[in-house]
Amino acid sequence: MTLFYFVAGFVIVQRIAELFRAKRNEKLAFAAGGVEFDRAGYKIIVLMHTCFFLSLIAEYLYFNPGVNKYWYVYFALFLAAQVLRYWTITSLGTKWNTRIIIVPGSSLVTKGPFRYMKHPNYAAVITELLVIPMMFSCYITAGVFTVLNLLVLKRRIRIEEQALAQLERGI
Repeated sequence: MTLFYFVAGFVIVQRIAELFRAKRNEKLAFAAGGVEFDRAGYKIIVLMHTCFFLSLIAEYLYFNPGVNKYWYVYFALFLAAQVLRYWTITSLGTKWNTRIIIVPGSSLVTKGPFRYMKHPNYAAVITELLVIPMMFSCYITAGVFTVLNLLVLKRRIRIEEQALAQLERGI
């Protein structure tokens, strides 16, 4: 049970800290003339992530499934996702945000994990939303939120790709 509270608490504190960083970067982007895309979709993402944590905690407390016997495999994948996530955030610098904000005249980031994949942060989030509940045998949360996340990301990536295409054309 201690591992559950440590991991859940760590990720929740991490997300809150990231929201402060994103807010700072959002202000910088808007000050530089940034244009936001899909404001309504962002609210859905926030709601989904909030419900993920509520579901994870509720399922763990209600069913008391305990730690999965392969927890160390899931924990290793979780750690790998953290490395990818922070490599992405570091590579984007002040361009990193939880929203889709495009600053006219800026260039696409091609360093760090972007040399190898187009949306590394989404790969990290997909991994996290699957392996965190699996680590604690919360199979309902793992299944439901993996599917919801993929549906939300499919839409978000399409919109983000359109926004980035506008950036490449010089908005």
